[in-house]
Amino acid sequence: MPVRGIRGAINVPADTPGEVQSATTELLQEIFRANDIQSFEDIASAVFTTTSDLTSAFPAEAARALGMNQVPLLCTCEIPVPGSMGRCIRILLHLNTDRAQHEMVHVYLRDAKRLRPDVSSAQ
Repeated sequence: MPVRGIRGAINVPADTPGEVQSATTELLQEIFRANDIQSFEDIASAVFTTTSDLTSAFPAEAARALGMNQVPLLCTCEIPVPGSMGRCIRILLHLNTDRAQHEMVHVYLRDAKRLRPDVSSAQ
């Protein structure tokens, strides 16, 4: 079975554990809904990144709270490119699926919609 990638991003108004966890939960739930992901067994892994101004919590904690306890999760920091969007959480979710890559729905929420104006879910 092929592995497909799904991208997403969301930003938070403040660097607090509650904001990071809430935003990550919101992003994950919308990715699951938009891509009809019914079982965590179909998720091969997930990589979360945060901008360097987010240090209060690991986004993976929100995934575990949703029940993704057996999914390999990794958190890392984005490259600090000058002028890039701050307080941003990104995800690359690897999904085992027979669907084609063009069928994957990438999800950009809140101000992070500006990151990918070419993606229909960011409209």
